[in-house]
Amino acid sequence: MKTIIHKATERGHANHGWLDSYHSFSFAGYYNPAKIHFGALRVLNDDTVAPGYGFGRHPHDNMEIVSIPLSGDLHHKDSTGRDKIIRQGDVQIMSAGSGIEHSEQNANHDKEVKFLQIWVFPKEKNIEPRYEQKTFLPETRQNQWQTVVAPDNSDALWINQDAWFTMGRFDQGKNTTYTMHNSNSGVYAFIISGKATINGQALDTRDAIGVYETNTLEVSADADAEILLIEVPMQFKA
Repeated sequence: MKTIIHKATERGHANHGWLDSYHSFSFAGYYNPAKIHFGALRVLNDDTVAPGYGFGRHPHDNMEIVSIPLSGDLHHKDSTGRDKIIRQGDVQIMSAGSGIEHSEQNANHDKEVKFLQIWVFPKEKNIEPRYEQKTFLPETRQNQWQTVVAPDNSDALWINQDAWFTMGRFDQGKNTTYTMHNSNSGVYAFIISGKATINGQALDTRDAIGVYETNTLEVSADADAEILLIEVPMQFKA
């Protein structure tokens, strides 16, 4: 088993006033040669956007982009004509494929929106751009894992990669196991809130651990905890 530890305090950070962003991997003005990607996982940004502000229309291609609001509401528009509000409890995926332009704005003028934006390298390039979102009620993942993104699960959002996004909310003292889908996978575990020990490593809020060359993760909630697991291939064609 091999592991990497990414402490919350060691992430890249940029505060633009309207946007307060923490980067788990090299992004924009933050560059760390040891944090370029974890397998096919390229970006995990932890963003807070001020009321009424957001990202103007900009292009993407050949990237699987997942957005997970943690609080507040996010207004998405794109060049396919899609115009949607993504709320806490929703998960959104956009396959940029051959090329798409989109904007993301805080949908409210009286409160911040906090969300995770995650980029995964695609399995197939230049597919037709696509968009999907779905609501996953938090109580349905209480003390158990819930798959929210997958290539092979009709209850989850489809992704153009052999990747699985799994979320769980665990009471203090709860122990659980996660089993990987593929032998060449690694899992990047991100503690959204609370504290947990994963494969013997104690982690606090916004800490992360990447684990590979093993089949399972052993998870123990040291306090009430919400955890995001991102399973991706460790070898892939960029």
